[in-house]
Amino acid sequence: MPVRKFRSVADMPGAQPRTPLDPDNLRLACSLTQFAYWLHPMKHVPGVRKYRSIEEAWAARQEWVRSQLRQPAAPSGA
Repeated sequence: MPVRKFRSVADMPGAQPRTPLDPDNLRLACSLTQFAYWLHPMKHVPGVRKYRSIEEAWAARQEWVRSQLRQPAAPSGA
């Protein structure tokens, strides 16, 4: 297979469209989801939580999303 070079991403050919309702589409979606989880697993604490207001629930969700973000790596050689 020859190697092709492109000057920009705009010159690259797009992805081939997939056939709708193809059973292989579901397998591909599941494998991509599994790969994404392997790259960055999300931490879910089981249980039900009660909040006094929608603002309190929204703040708790924002804190949970913030806790899921990866921290930047420390500079090497520091």
